[in-house]
Amino acid sequence: MTLISEHIEPDTRERILVVAERLFRQIGYQKTTVADIAKELRMSPANVYRFFDSKKAIHEGVARIMMGEVEDAAKAIVAKPGSAAARMRELITTVHRMNTERYVGDSKLHEMVEIAMEESWEVCVAHMQTVTEQIAQVVGQGAASGEFDAPDVVTSALCVCTSMMRFFHPQMIAQAMNKPGPTIDQMVDFVLAALGSNSRAS
Repeated sequence: MTLISEHIEPDTRERILVVAERLFRQIGYQKTTVADIAKELRMSPANVYRFFDSKKAIHEGVARIMMGEVEDAAKAIVAKPGSAAARMRELITTVHRMNTERYVGDSKLHEMVEIAMEESWEVCVAHMQTVTEQIAQVVGQGAASGEFDAPDVVTSALCVCTSMMRFFHPQMIAQAMNKPGPTIDQMVDFVLAALGSNSRAS
């Protein structure tokens, strides 16, 4: 019985999060209730609360999954063969593309991001730290091979992330969409030059 329970509980948690994400997309986070989620799953709200103690906890779970998908994509790029400059370009543009596709232009998901920034800041901070660590890995690899001139890997990674905030942060992406400024490729060229690379790897 214990083994069955161990398998059922993670599966139920995952189902709750999948349904919650769908409802957040369809009707918005604010309008979605735990009762709505429970109804879709054909279970009682009390049963949902067995797995998540609040709507905020469900929201954090959904946010972690969505941010985790970005982190997984970044991790795969870090592990690829090839030059550090090419992987840095792919890593930066992938994070930008995924965040743009997911959050910009979708008012319901944009609302979810805003609430995450206000109510679940620690989830956002953990995500930003993970992305920064992945960028640091590429900087470190480039420094070790002599491709980058970056003696302080941690500071260099922080500078890369800070300079790319307009292209990483969902709210800033939306705000800057129709405003003058460099393109993502121009910014990557700038970042690579700052790291001491002469490469414009595509």
